[in-house]
Amino acid sequence: MDYLCFRTLCCKGPPPPRPEYDVVCIGLTGSGKTSLLSRLCNEASDNIIPTTGFSIKAVPFQSAVLNVKELGGADSIKKYWSRYYQGSQGVVFVLDSASTEEDLETARTELHSALQHPQLCTLPFLILANHQDKPAARSVQEIKKYFELEPLARGKSWVLEGGSVDNMDTVKDSFTQLIQLLEEKDQETGRI
Repeated sequence: MDYLCFRTLCCKGPPPPRPEYDVVCIGLTGSGKTSLLSRLCNEASDNIIPTTGFSIKAVPFQSAVLNVKELGGADSIKKYWSRYYQGSQGVVFVLDSASTEEDLETARTELHSALQHPQLCTLPFLILANHQDKPAARSVQEIKKYFELEPLARGKSWVLEGGSVDNMDTVKDSFTQLIQLLEEKDQETGRI
């Protein structure tokens, strides 16, 4: 039985409600989206297979719950990403910081498209430079410069952080920063 359901049924009432945000998670195949989300949900992350189509996970944090719609990163799926953007309140873009130059260039192109997409361009972005534990990983500063984030994302609310499944504390901190951006956007629009 789900802990929250159990607590609601057996204890002194439900826990105080946390805000929920709908977030879309995109990135190329192999960037580590599924592994990171599985670990954030305390699920086993061994025997992970690439997502085909999409999956949705409710990822609980202290201050909010993120309903993350993870979209598969294969070429055959990427062309349909925009069909799943509607209703999103934030974006998580995961990239493999240890990938080949060719894959890094493809990731750069996809991120630029997402940052300029009409349904995403005003939303908070978390750009997660994953696989920082690998020897070939580029630093967050190298990624920022290579992806030309300063000029491209000027005026947008975004955060670029490094991470890996071996250091989930930094990944959780990155998602906490995204939640802060989502809360700030809510306050600007008067949603809270």
